[in-house]
Amino acid sequence: MNEIKILWVDDEIDMLKPHILFLEKKNYKVTTANNGQDAIDMFDEDNFDIVFLDENMPGLSGLEVLAEIKEKKASVPVVMITKSEEEYIMEEAIGSKIADYLIKPVNPNQILLSLKKNLDNSRLVSEKTTLDYQKEFRKISMDMSMVRTYEEWVEFYRRLIFWEMELEGIEDQSMVEILESQKLEANSQFFKFIENNYEDWFEPKADKPVLSHNLFRELVVPELKKKEPILFVVIDNLRYDQWKAFESVVANHYKLEKESAYFSILPTATQYARNAIFSGLTPLEMEKKLPQYWKNDVDEGGKNLYEAEFLTDQLRRLGLSNLKQEYYKITNFRDGRKLVENFRGLKDNDLTTIVYNFVDMLSHAKTEMDVVKELASNDKAYRSLTLSWFRNSPLLEMIQQAQQLGMKLILTTDHGTINVKNPSKVIGDRNTSLNLRYKTGRSLTFEDRDVYHVKDPKTIQLPTINMSSSYIFAKTDLFLAYVNNFNHYVSYYRNTYQHGGISLEEMIIPFLVFNPK
Repeated sequence: MNEIKILWVDDEIDMLKPHILFLEKKNYKVTTANNGQDAIDMFDEDNFDIVFLDENMPGLSGLEVLAEIKEKKASVPVVMITKSEEEYIMEEAIGSKIADYLIKPVNPNQILLSLKKNLDNSRLVSEKTTLDYQKEFRKISMDMSMVRTYEEWVEFYRRLIFWEMELEGIEDQSMVEILESQKLEANSQFFKFIENNYEDWFEPKADKPVLSHNLFRELVVPELKKKEPILFVVIDNLRYDQWKAFESVVANHYKLEKESAYFSILPTATQYARNAIFSGLTPLEMEKKLPQYWKNDVDEGGKNLYEAEFLTDQLRRLGLSNLKQEYYKITNFRDGRKLVENFRGLKDNDLTTIVYNFVDMLSHAKTEMDVVKELASNDKAYRSLTLSWFRNSPLLEMIQQAQQLGMKLILTTDHGTINVKNPSKVIGDRNTSLNLRYKTGRSLTFEDRDVYHVKDPKTIQLPTINMSSSYIFAKTDLFLAYVNNFNHYVSYYRNTYQHGGISLEEMIIPFLVFNPK
């Protein structure tokens, strides 16, 4: 270990000699100062790793010295030591981003603990996390083979996400690679589960999870009946781990009342899953009952142009036509800013629905733009980019205003997305859909082991382009590449984020209810 240099500033520094000797025996190098000005001069002349700073000194106070030190080198941790327990001093010190706050008299072990926490924290956390995951690895592998129900898959997926985010900051990348292999195996098992059970979920009395077309009726309507104004936000293409990445930001304004999960229908694509949320109908029912709003894959024009109309029709069928409600779709920053500026005008609504398209645009931009490929090269970076967006987005400002207006917040998405790694060859005619994680059309040729093949789409409530059309859905991290121009597809789409197929990331969706703080 490199020598750790400590600057200790206290007007009674001579009385701390036993503490200093204790630290020197632990191989720390301690430089002392008995006033603030000397401390600032010493700080300029040497590169200290940490500063222990007395708050109450004659001349320059500890808070004044703290301000000088932070201005010169903000990254150096400063531990404030004080006799005072007055709240305003604590608040000012914490507001100045101190690393720790100790009340006199301090003992040597308190000092040592603070040093470990502030200088050795990342190594200690990394070692402990690695050890904990090594213990958990075998249990995860054993439990994976025992998962039988959709409820167990939800809990198992949450567990994988927990460990993925725990391992995010560790130094041992081999542990991350081991978890990645566990996720791949879990997705293989999940694919078999969906292949064996998905069709049964459309039977009237089936034991099934909440699916996209039941979401509003089963999870949103009960909240509406509580007669509280609701902000209902659907962030397109948001995965469970991305939600966990910015959960703490939302928690500054809202208290989480309920966190549950539902399953996106297949295909896990916007025109199917999100239209199903707002219509309360399966895609087959939409085509039959509201053909003026529904478009199949090969039809010209936008596929999600009538969400407001779908929602209004669903509210009518549910006997909720008397609700005062408005719907907004945000597809760019300008539209977001405009809604922020007019947000207070929504305070009298029973239901305000906002569809926010940023994450979907991000996943598509990763395919199209080299700079985004660099910024979101893996799941960790993808989460980080989502967090950065959310912290600086008009959506966060809307959520802040909703909290001030006393609105309940419901946050969810329509489907997730997966980083695709490996191609699977497919052949189709010119009317075959273009999505990389599912295909629909006639005369499809494909690798049986790589897909869930649905010969009769009506069994899973999907419309057909023509009488002989079928659907295939890719499993795990595969993407469907045409044999013609195969190499181009592989080089262009490998390591991009896609959706439409079967994976934990695409199908298991967070549904969150919050009360304003």
